[in-house]
Amino acid sequence: MGGIVIFGAGGRAGRAAVAEARRRGHQVTAVVRDPGRNGFAPDDGVRVVAGDVSDEDAVARVAAGHDAAISAVFDPAAAPDALYTGAARALLGGLTRAGVKRLLVVGLASVLPTGDGVALMDTPGYPQEYRSFYLAHAAGTQALRSAATDLDWLVVSPAGDFDRGGARTGRYRAAAADPDSRISYADLAVTLIDEVDTPRHHRVHLGVEASIAR
Repeated sequence: MGGIVIFGAGGRAGRAAVAEARRRGHQVTAVVRDPGRNGFAPDDGVRVVAGDVSDEDAVARVAAGHDAAISAVFDPAAAPDALYTGAARALLGGLTRAGVKRLLVVGLASVLPTGDGVALMDTPGYPQEYRSFYLAHAAGTQALRSAATDLDWLVVSPAGDFDRGGARTGRYRAAAADPDSRISYADLAVTLIDEVDTPRHHRVHLGVEASIAR
């Protein structure tokens, strides 16, 4: 199995991705802000390192020798407009320099189109107090879309929201944005590692939900 470098490995989505990758036998480099406080259990298949996803040189350094990368970054102390656009640009440059071919980014349902083609954040009644955060995610995705690059990227997000207490079922389906849709962190991670192992979607924002009736 090839190696996967996971940026933002200390968050809920990142930890789920680490667990799913190890479940399948991948070697993982978990990139976190503070390795001394990461809380990962000892595992010979997980190397924990400090890294800055907004620094192209740092990305290139920690990603060298890996087959794929996952970005699940969130930093409440950072300005969202700088974080997500800066991360996209650093990942594009750093992963290309490191020879990594595949990038999976954990995205946001708010900017995913509904079945009517309208971004979820623009539908009636959708909460607007975090609109600047939504727009920052959209700008990060646009930076990927507009780049002239050979990097094979994919943004993956819940179609609605996370089922925060949900278990791993190993089942999911692609879906347009729907505020009532749910998927567990573990099943989002299944999607991510499936797209590492057998890429099916390319250079789009993919929404996913649990594949059971709602």
